[in-house]
Amino acid sequence: MPSVADLIFVALLGALAFTALSVRLLGDAGIGWHIRTGQQILATHAIPRVDSFSSTMAGRPWFAWEWLYDLAVGELESALGLNGVVWLTAVVIAAVFAWMFRLLISRGANVLVALALLLLAVSASMIHFLARPHVVSWLFTLAWFWILDSSERDCFEGLSGESGRRLWALPLLMLLWVNVHGGFLVGFALLGIFWLAALWAWLRASENRIEEILRKTAAGNRVRNLTWVGLLSVAASLANPYGWKLHWHIYSYLTNRFLMDHIDEFQSPNFHGIAQKCFLVLLLITLAVLAARRRQLPVSAGLTVLFAVYAGLYASRNVPVSSMLLVLAIGPLVPAAGLVRGFFQRMNAVEAGLRAHVWPVLAIIITLAIAANGGRVGTRQWMDAHFNPERMPVGAADYLEKSQLHGPVLSPDYWGGYLIYRSYPQIRVVVDDRHDLYGAEFFKSYLKLLRGERDWENFLRTHQTSSVLLPRDAALANILVGAMGWRQVYADDVAIAFVRDKVIR
Repeated sequence: MPSVADLIFVALLGALAFTALSVRLLGDAGIGWHIRTGQQILATHAIPRVDSFSSTMAGRPWFAWEWLYDLAVGELESALGLNGVVWLTAVVIAAVFAWMFRLLISRGANVLVALALLLLAVSASMIHFLARPHVVSWLFTLAWFWILDSSERDCFEGLSGESGRRLWALPLLMLLWVNVHGGFLVGFALLGIFWLAALWAWLRASENRIEEILRKTAAGNRVRNLTWVGLLSVAASLANPYGWKLHWHIYSYLTNRFLMDHIDEFQSPNFHGIAQKCFLVLLLITLAVLAARRRQLPVSAGLTVLFAVYAGLYASRNVPVSSMLLVLAIGPLVPAAGLVRGFFQRMNAVEAGLRAHVWPVLAIIITLAIAANGGRVGTRQWMDAHFNPERMPVGAADYLEKSQLHGPVLSPDYWGGYLIYRSYPQIRVVVDDRHDLYGAEFFKSYLKLLRGERDWENFLRTHQTSSVLLPRDAALANILVGAMGWRQVYADDVAIAFVRDKVIR
């Protein structure tokens, strides 16, 4: 018998793998260079340390810090095509939200409240339902929260054993996380939150009663254990191809004001979108719960809420993680209606007792088999993962390939990954969305070009651009139509392409 969490997993996996959402998962062209990086690692048996995809940064130091994810998607794409990449993404996303529901139930939320909050979290997170390594980072975030939260509750309830021993798994998880995604910093934020909560409990406990003495002793032990776990996790985070230089690189990237002010995903959420409105509803529910149940809110949960609210309002890319943490923190405090409380308590007991998870395992095996069969079941095509030709320059890339173009191609940075996937090594891009590689100064001149500002041609001359591929309605496209030395060679509803005279053979 499937549990509710099993049904959530199967429903999400099916929706993401077999519907139009599979194309949506490939809505970010950056997956293209992730795939090619992984295949490059498989071919050379070496992790890249310099760029090889662009003409402008070729040979310059590059931190491929998501190499472990790249390796996985590179292998899957080689074996199963884009269906394999979408399958992996769908499995991870389905696992994240099914597990989050399970954690809500285990922390005391009733089934109805858990479902409602889960639906809001899924809706808020859909803006980043993309085949990128950040979805794996969501899974690590849940794992860290589960281990830290369960060990805290057991510690102050006088229990020890498995949950306490799980703390020492955090450095091992960090060893993986740091090589999958830069979101490993969230792990240290959560560790800091629970360390502060334990320290507060130790400072607040008096020594007047035996219960307080025991609580102070438990809090002191927890502070000591979390300190050692934190130090081991820091050491584990250095076990990456770039050592401490990766940490400095990420710090420099995240503190670069120009990049943070001009990269869309680092902008604060625009609450006119549906996903952002769902996040806003979660924020309002959180405020209501804090107002009504603030005395019942553990210190660690309160600090988690503060961190989640700040992170979600600071940058839209943080909305999914913020939504998950808010739901986990406040879910157990949302009351159930008195008339149905008994019913949902019985439902919780049934849900907690269903642990076999046979249905998710079968769903994973069946969907993988379908992907391995080219997405077909019999004569019917069930999976057809591809880049959306209404968002990506599919027709223009076809034309450039047939034209045997070999020179650097300039396109918007958000198309660069697609061109790397389609045409590397025949064609190298001038720019793509690896913003930390190109740096602020490069993007300042690049943005002046796109806006058609004064001396815009200097960028094209400096970077020896032989062709330009732009959205049909781009300002630069209108300028190039009448510019000397450039010739329009292709146009459709999505893209328009220009080449320098005598470039195409």
